[in-house]
Amino acid sequence: MRGSMTDKDLLARHVAGDPEAFGEIVRRHRDRLWAVALRTLGDREEAADAVQDALVSAYRAAHTFRGQSAVTTWLHRITVNACLDRARKTASRRTSPVAETERLEQLLEPHESAYAPAERGDLHRELLRALGTLPPEQRAALVLVDMQGYPVAEAAEVLGVPSGTVKSRCARGRARLLPLLSHLRSGESGRRDSNEGRNRAPRTSVPPAAPAPRDPDAVKGGRRA
Repeated sequence: MRGSMTDKDLLARHVAGDPEAFGEIVRRHRDRLWAVALRTLGDREEAADAVQDALVSAYRAAHTFRGQSAVTTWLHRITVNACLDRARKTASRRTSPVAETERLEQLLEPHESAYAPAERGDLHRELLRALGTLPPEQRAALVLVDMQGYPVAEAAEVLGVPSGTVKSRCARGRARLLPLLSHLRSGESGRRDSNEGRNRAPRTSVPPAAPAPRDPDAVKGGRRA
């Protein structure tokens, strides 16, 4: 029965004490939350932590939802904010490099795996390297609009800024990416011609984010704060 309910009804049921309602919301939206977090942060552990933080926050703050936006927009806003918080905290820290193949598997298209053609992997590596040079706010805007396909107005709702700000961040981000990626254009055209008619490889889904805890005081790994 819960599967046929709207997101808003499920959230209302959760607030009223239904122990299964929030889990259904997570099941519906976790893949997109996971994809946004991975692309915004570029690190599997950081993204998993951000999604977990966001889901715990949403679980606890469900009673504050007033229905002025869609539940999915509300969830994405919480997730993006969690990602931006982590990105700002780690921006000045030097992190150990992650193997290129691992980075590739982390940020592939939502239903694409490392079985994709090698030339696509090369493009992804270049794109990820370039995205990593952007400020977190520009990166988040480009991930939502250019990679997740959100309309500018909906991305603005998620980010909590005016549409003009999203357009500006995307424009500045694209301008910074262009000189880093322009050398790929001629190579991409040639590869597309040579690969015409080639069968695509099998795809796999991204791993799901951790399910929301029933106990709002629970944290990942089953440990309590």
